[in-house]
Amino acid sequence: MLAIYRKYRPKKFEDVLGQEALVQIIKNQAKTSNLAHAYLFYGSRGSGKTTTARLIAKIANCQTRQTNPKFKELGEPCNNCQACTEIDNGTALDVIEIDAASNRGIDEIRDLKEGIRLSPSSYNYKVFIIDEVHQLTKEAFNALLKTLEEPPSHAILILATTEFEKIPLTISSRAQRFHFKKANIITITKVLKKVCEAEKIKSSEDALELISATADGSFRDALSLLEQIANMKTDLSSSKTSIEAEDIERILGRVGFLKITELATLLIKNDVKTSLEYINKIYEDGYNITQFNKELIHYFRKVLALKYSPNLENDFKQILTEQELNKIKEHSQAINENKTINLVKSLIHAYTEMRYSPFAIVPLEIAIIENLK
Repeated sequence: MLAIYRKYRPKKFEDVLGQEALVQIIKNQAKTSNLAHAYLFYGSRGSGKTTTARLIAKIANCQTRQTNPKFKELGEPCNNCQACTEIDNGTALDVIEIDAASNRGIDEIRDLKEGIRLSPSSYNYKVFIIDEVHQLTKEAFNALLKTLEEPPSHAILILATTEFEKIPLTISSRAQRFHFKKANIITITKVLKKVCEAEKIKSSEDALELISATADGSFRDALSLLEQIANMKTDLSSSKTSIEAEDIERILGRVGFLKITELATLLIKNDVKTSLEYINKIYEDGYNITQFNKELIHYFRKVLALKYSPNLENDFKQILTEQELNKIKEHSQAINENKTINLVKSLIHAYTEMRYSPFAIVPLEIAIIENLK
């Protein structure tokens, strides 16, 4: 059975969400048959780098685009011809994907150099996709350099990495560079809703938002987690029950937005007694108290930022739900600025200690007592 993240992988450029600017550039190149011979895609995991690389392989070889000038103007693959179908299925002989994490030596790059000289067996272009390219050895990079300097006219090289700073300048300067941004929570949640509708998965809004937050900008991680939780809920009952935020919290040990705001409210009210009782319950329920503190720091950071710079509300609208933004606005108006700044400093210090302490809850308790006493 095909994994959900593979089943719903974008099949055309308009489905690649969160990367609108770079997608438009590549579509314009496709419309004018002006694709580059070397690309470097960099950015966080699950942001669409490999997916976009495969889409380039499709538009370079799409047979409908070659025979239908009007369709070519769309800058999209047809997803129906033999080339598009084979590339989607991973059976295209002229599209070669290399994982540099396990094929990082000079021998593998030499094989690539030999293979790239040969004309395509079925298509117009041979496309080489090298994933995690930063893991290549120095010797392998040197061997790759010559190919990037003088690529055959029938070849396209696409390098993908999560660590751009490790790519030698001699390599990056010879490719068109595109930065893939992390997807925001709102965008990922929209994708999850569509998948839930298509797969008939029942889920609450809070659950999907927590999955999106946990994915940290990765569509792939979000969809994999959704599938994991959905399978678990199905196994527990003969009928599919709804996925709730509590399911995500229980499996990951990570709390949702509501629990963070409840503690934030207590801290702003200077209620030390109830605050300590609250975090003790979080701890006793088996949640990751260190991660909880990290989320709390991020929350107060947004509260303080909005307090001192109200214009940030427009930026926050892009990454927060309306409910989350309203709560942050409410707290930004209620806080004592200096007291909150000191609290955040203490929480950051506590987080450093919590990561390595066998008594993870103690530094958090001390931080609260010292600031609320």
